[in-house]
Amino acid sequence: MPQSHGYRKGTRHMFARKFREHGMIKLSTYLQIFKVGDIVDIKANSAQQRGMPHKYYHGRTGIVYNVTKSAVGVIVNKRVGGRYLEKRVNVRIEHVRHSRCREDFVRRVKQNAQLSAEAKASGQKAVLKRIPAQPREGHFVSSKNNVPTTMQPIPYDTL
Repeated sequence: MPQSHGYRKGTRHMFARKFREHGMIKLSTYLQIFKVGDIVDIKANSAQQRGMPHKYYHGRTGIVYNVTKSAVGVIVNKRVGGRYLEKRVNVRIEHVRHSRCREDFVRRVKQNAQLSAEAKASGQKAVLKRIPAQPREGHFVSSKNNVPTTMQPIPYDTL
């Protein structure tokens, strides 16, 4: 068979709706508020073909630069050759959702501000650095009710 090179080539699974999410788009999708400067994820919703982004932008994260009645303009960095180009993509709001990439950072900033305020009130210095997971402390295991057992491999047998 001849190879097709259409606009939506290779999107059979990419644009497919998830299990039990087929049908009409939820009203809450249309009630989301987008502002200029918001960080958004582009995820095409195949229930609405109008304003659908090109398959390259599916799963990309960008910044909103323009807001209209039913669509938003998103700036996405696209790698072309050895450089990154700033691409401006106009996408309907059905294909866009607020990104959760900064949630942990914002939570950490608020927590650090609270910790520093508490430390300042108590007159101590706050430790705000993140510490990676440390190895567990050493401890002794009692063999009083835990008799050690010797384990050996089972010999190979064809039957």
